[in-house]
Amino acid sequence: MQFDIYTLIFFALAVVFLVQLRSVLGKRTGNERPPFDPYSSKEESKTDKAGGQDQDNVVTLPPRRGMKEPVNNPQLAEDNSVTTVIDRMAESGSALNEGLKKIVDADGSFDPEQFVQGAGSAYEFIVTAFANGDRKTLKDLLSDDVFSGFDSAISDRESRKETMDFSFVGINKAEISAAELIGDTARVTVDFRSEIISATMDDQGRVVEGDPNAVDEVTDIWTFERDTKSRDPNWKLVATETPD
Repeated sequence: MQFDIYTLIFFALAVVFLVQLRSVLGKRTGNERPPFDPYSSKEESKTDKAGGQDQDNVVTLPPRRGMKEPVNNPQLAEDNSVTTVIDRMAESGSALNEGLKKIVDADGSFDPEQFVQGAGSAYEFIVTAFANGDRKTLKDLLSDDVFSGFDSAISDRESRKETMDFSFVGINKAEISAAELIGDTARVTVDFRSEIISATMDDQGRVVEGDPNAVDEVTDIWTFERDTKSRDPNWKLVATETPD
């Protein structure tokens, strides 16, 4: 079998492409996470989408503490341990401190700092889906009870033929305010203070409520829950409230 010069060039390019593709996508080990994980950075979800997978509703978890590069400095490694992080986040001996440590004992992969980052992404994802009336996305992220409340509010809006003009500006504050382990179930409450632009419009495009040109600061208290014995890494929103 003979190869002309063009065949050899194309073959070489194909080899280079496959090597680069392998370095980007990595290898499958059989231990990959389930395809839907709502509490992660949006940068990783964009990478998955660029890889050709249809993951419009996917937000992948940020890298867990155990996946970081090893720390050669023992003092630095100690400063970055989960226990030290928890002691920085909550006063030693407090209910929050003890609750977080119990969750870590039940689930060694739990990292409170990474959780807060992921919860912030989930918060934006959920409020945007609600504004858009995206029930499919909400169904995957919410407990049945919370979904029922969101669904009723969307249905009420649709019955009046109203829509929402919504933009998420950003999160000014996100911090864990409560944590507990109930049996095998971890429950973590996060206080959010965010900025949004929101207005409800009638079917003629007239403003019914809100202001499409004003930035409002919103405070929410959300509680997330997960079975620590489950192989599913997903957390779901199980309760929402606003401060009095």
